[in-house]
Amino acid sequence: MKLLNLSTLCTVSLLILSGCQGISPLPKKKVVIDSTLPVVTLTKNGIMRDMKTVAFEWKSIKDPRVKSIYVYKRVLGEKASNELAYYDSIDNRFKTHYLDADDTPNTKYSYAFRVAAKDTQGKLSEIYDVNTLPVLQSVSWIHSIAGLPRSAKIIWRPHENQRVESYIIERKTFEDEKFKKIATLKGRLNAEYIDKGLADNAVYLYRIRVKTYDGIISTPSEIVKSVTKALPKPVKHISATKDLPKMIRINWSASKQKDFNQYYLYRGKDIDSSFNLIAKLYNNHYMDHIDKDGKVYFYRVSVVDKDGLESEHNKNTIMGITLPKPDAPVMTGVKLTDSGVELSWEKTDPRIKSFIIERKYRTSWFEETTKEYKNIFKNSFIDKNINPDSTYTYVVYGIDKNGIISKPSSEVKIKTAESDKIIDGEKSKPIKEVEVRGQNDNTGSTHETVTPTKDLDLNEL
Repeated sequence: MKLLNLSTLCTVSLLILSGCQGISPLPKKKVVIDSTLPVVTLTKNGIMRDMKTVAFEWKSIKDPRVKSIYVYKRVLGEKASNELAYYDSIDNRFKTHYLDADDTPNTKYSYAFRVAAKDTQGKLSEIYDVNTLPVLQSVSWIHSIAGLPRSAKIIWRPHENQRVESYIIERKTFEDEKFKKIATLKGRLNAEYIDKGLADNAVYLYRIRVKTYDGIISTPSEIVKSVTKALPKPVKHISATKDLPKMIRINWSASKQKDFNQYYLYRGKDIDSSFNLIAKLYNNHYMDHIDKDGKVYFYRVSVVDKDGLESEHNKNTIMGITLPKPDAPVMTGVKLTDSGVELSWEKTDPRIKSFIIERKYRTSWFEETTKEYKNIFKNSFIDKNINPDSTYTYVVYGIDKNGIISKPSSEVKIKTAESDKIIDGEKSKPIKEVEVRGQNDNTGSTHETVTPTKDLDLNEL
């Protein structure tokens, strides 16, 4: 009888194996099928699915012979395998649930189960086809706000799915090949993102993906475009004066920028040097006071809007100059007469209105006195306050109507005669007169003049 039972069991096993074509070998090479073992049967709502997860629930297995439960799986579709293959095992008969968290969204799978005893296995369960859910869709509405200074603002409607943990912000330009992740915002109720540090007047494309708590990333949202604010237009027609005393006036055309805020004025010592900001202005002109004559500066002006954006300004540079000193007078003669030392010169600059004569007189080896004669309106002067046997040095300066003093004329020296009669207005005899070799020779004079010290050999006197 035992022999008959064993023969019957083997026959049933072979029939079962031959009827389960398409099932890959089980974990053991030789499998004995025991039809008396329970078959795994799912409950009424025994299949639950998500995008990447499929869960099963079956009726409890009470047969003490069962040691574990085997799980079989295959992928359906064009690239699917035609065989159910061993996939996993559950080493506890009291378990009634199984979770597969390694699926692909929107993919169809087949699952089956069988129990296993010590040396035998039960019949294969019914084959269950399960289709995972499609990938989560991104936000349903997204909008961009353009025209911001070096920024772009993206707003969207919060996702309705309670499982959403965060938003992934992606960006690209027309030059980029693909979108790049630039930020992650946690919190399902977040609804805006401001992208900073962008280029001026540039176009950016944005899209959003959502990420769930279990790491599922949605499809991308609709693409929106944002254009950053352009720089203000630069000023035109800049001018700078070259004829004002100790100042330079800079003028430029007024800006027509709608959100104009102010002008920035820059100054440099050279057109290629660095420029420093010297004034922030609301008017389109500026008076640069400079305590130097003939000083050259270069200027640039920019427009700044209410957002702090500044226009280009390095392509429009203007040069200004303070009024230069007048040309120095030219000494034409110096001689000793009965009245004193007589000087004569010529005015070489029409700006000159008066003259200053500077006289230097050495009183000892270590001391020298300086005296100035101002408000001289002629081209000659007689110095009556002189001493005998003394050497005097003279230079002449011109002064214009603005009080600007020219550079000094050539320096001349003269030595008085060795006489003690030049006291209290008494006159001495003139010494030999020598021609002055200055800037202009006084060839029309009937008198010879004394040369400057550099040309005069005092040992001949």
